Formats: sequence, structure tokens, C-alpha cells
Amino acid sequence: MGQSGERVMVVARRDFDPKTFDPKAKLIDSVNDLTLLTMVGIVDPPRAEAKDAIAKCKSAGIQVRMITGDHAVTAAAIGKELGITGKALSGKEFAALSDEQLSKDLPEIGVVARVAPEDKIRLVQMLQKQNNIVAMTGDGVNDAPALKKADIGVAMGITGTEVSKEAAVMILTDDNFATIVKAVEYGRALYDNLSKYIRYQMTSLVSFIACFLGSALFFIAGGTPFNTLMVLWINFAITVPIAIALGFDTPSSGLMERKPRPLTQPVLSRNQWIRIVFLGIIMAAGTLILEQMYYPTNAVLGLTIGATVFSLFNVFVGLSSRSETRSAFNREILSDRRQVMLYGITIALIILATSLGVLQRFLNTTELSGDQWLLCIAVALSVLVVDEVIKFFMSGKQGGSGSGSRIDDPSAGICAKSRLTCVSAPRAHVSRLTQEKEARRHIVHV
Repeated sequence: MGQSGERVMVVARRDFDPKTFDPKAKLIDSVNDLTLLTMVGIVDPPRAEAKDAIAKCKSAGIQVRMITGDHAVTAAAIGKELGITGKALSGKEFAALSDEQLSKDLPEIGVVARVAPEDKIRLVQMLQKQNNIVAMTGDGVNDAPALKKADIGVAMGITGTEVSKEAAVMILTDDNFATIVKAVEYGRALYDNLSKYIRYQMTSLVSFIACFLGSALFFIAGGTPFNTLMVLWINFAITVPIAIALGFDTPSSGLMERKPRPLTQPVLSRNQWIRIVFLGIIMAAGTLILEQMYYPTNAVLGLTIGATVFSLFNVFVGLSSRSETRSAFNREILSDRRQVMLYGITIALIILATSLGVLQRFLNTTELSGDQWLLCIAVALSVLVVDEVIKFFMSGKQGGSGSGSRIDDPSAGICAKSRLTCVSAPRAHVSRLTQEKEARRHIVHV
């Protein structure tokens, strides 16, 4: 029964002489010489979503382990059913291992059964020593030390004791293992969108600086490529909708297939900074070249074309910033109404800045001809084309890789009867909570 994942309960009896039997005596001492009556197999089936959640963890570079109070045979059977790989150890076998041997065997251990509270702490410490980030989930008083020791202590909101909740930094209000996976996914999506936003803003900032430096050095447009109100207009009317679009972008496809990244890895790597500066210089060069073409004969027209092409540069950089490796020429953006609306608003504001009388007087702009609009669009597209070439080579090199709180989720431990859980991951944030001292994440379910 244990091998099939059932918990085994034994029913036995012993007859006593009514004349000599003392019901007030220490009855535990009499539990011997029993007659076996029957054995009952109790099924505690895994939740329907648990297996899928563990599979998602595996694809996300998160290694799942299970620590349980069940017998080792039962625990191994449940682990196998859930897709938890690795050998199963009893608490005695685990405790008997030296630190050196445990460190060597730890990557192969998938299930640990009937462990003492100190063994849970030891497991957390050993995982941390191997450069893993550890998240431990539990519900009992004796789980509190391990929850506190772990990098991320996760307590059960329904069955958890107050002591375990105090020791934890996160509380699962539904006691559901799958909710942890959703939290990882939300974290990755948030970090991914934050990275997009930062890349876009830094590119825009670099291009602004390069524009003013280039204009001053080569005395283009009188040393000031945009007037004060144009700068404010671009910063608030043009870049803000694009920044909102990136911040609220839908999660990238393949987000949960990425591997964890080192915790020490900066938000922007050296290569990303080089790319940002390169694109910023292209934006500045395109803007200043067009201004120099028109400013000497018509200053207002020159500044108008400069502000227009610079604004269009921002639109195309925003579209390109949605992914570091995937082409901007895909249909995903068309299926997202928020993206279409925000980019549509940005383009409308660019057009209105040159055609609406009130804005013309306010910004000191003038109307552009069709040929001038086409020229601005063609020049602005250059930054997108260049970045597409960079993405092409990057995607070929990477082989198609994708780039105290309460969590509520309508779905609750791996089994219907919630268990203690511990999660660990190689000191790497999975996108941050993903991607690569070749970090792995470990989740230990107890």
C-alpha cells in the first residue's frame, strides 16, 4: 500500500482480564502482544494542479524536493506521481550523512521522509551553502526555525499556526503549492516589464544627452535642438504613454521556460549598456542631421522636424524594447488593446503637435508636408531596423531563449491535506526569480 502512495493505518486488538485491568494505568505500556485485525490504506491524492505546477517549476529551472512526515516508501510513491525526481531518504538516513557526503549527494535527493525539525534547518543551510536561494513553506510550530532560516519563508494561511506565520515573509491564503508557482510567474513578469521600461528610458535619456551635446559641439540648430516646451512635451506627452505601455505589457511568451539568473547580475549588463548607447547615438544623429538640413533656411521648420523625428524614434525604440531577442514585427501587440491604445495616443499626439493650431503656437512648431513626414518616418525606422539586426544575431546565439505579502489564488499544499513545504533556488533571481550563475531553484515540499 505504501508503494502505491497510500498511508497505512493498522488496526489491532488485545484482550485483558476485566478483573485485573486498570483503565487508569499507563496504557501505552500495554501496547504489545497485539492481534492484527486489518490494515487500512488512506489515500491523500495530490491536487489536480500540483503536478502541472511542479512541471512548470522544472521548466523554469526550479528543482522541486519533498520533505514529509510520511513513511519513505509512501513519500517516494507520491513524489514519483507528482514528477519529483531523485532518490528518497528516511530521516535517519538523512541525519546519518556527514556534511561532506550530504553536500555531494544533495543534487540527487528528491524526497526526505520523517525528518526532525533540526534536519529541516540543516537542509536549508546546505542548499544555501551550495549557492541556492531557499524558500521554505510550513504550517507547524516546529517549522518556524526553518522558515526563519530560509531566504523566503512561506507559511500556510489556513492551516498554519501563528508562530509559523510570524516566522514567514509570505503567507499562502489558500495553502496551495500552485500559488507559489504563480507568484514566481508574477515576479518574473514584473521584473521583465521593469527591465523593458528601464531599457527604453535609458535609451531615450542617452539620445537626449547626445542630441544636446552634438548640437552644442557642432552648433546645429543654434546649439539647442529643442526648445524648452518641446523637451517637456516629449518627456510627458510622448515618453509617458510608451513607458506605461511597457510597464503594463503582457508577460512574454516562454517566461516560465527561462532559467534563473544570478542574483548579483545587474538590471542592465555591460552589453545592454553598449546597445543602449549605440541606439541613443543613432537617434541623436538622425535628429541632428534632419535639423541641419532644414534649420539654416527655416528655424521653426528645422526644430519641428527635429522634435517629430525624435518623437518617432521613441515610438520605435519603445516597440523594440518589448523584447531583447524577439522581433518587434509580430502580431502580439495587435492582440493587446492597451498597447494599441497607448501607442495610438502617442502617434496622435505627435501628429497634433505639428497640425493643431493651439499646439503649434504653444510649442512653436509648424505643419509638415507629406514628403517631410515620410522622411521623418524613414529616418526614425533606422533605429528599429538596426535593433532588429542585433536581435537576429542575439537570438541565433542564444538559441531561442525567452528573456510580507499575501497571495490569493482560487486554486491549495500539494495534497488536499496541506503539508509543510520548502523552496530553494541557486542564488539567482528566477528571471532575476529568472536567469544564470546557471542558477537552479529548489522547492522542498514537506
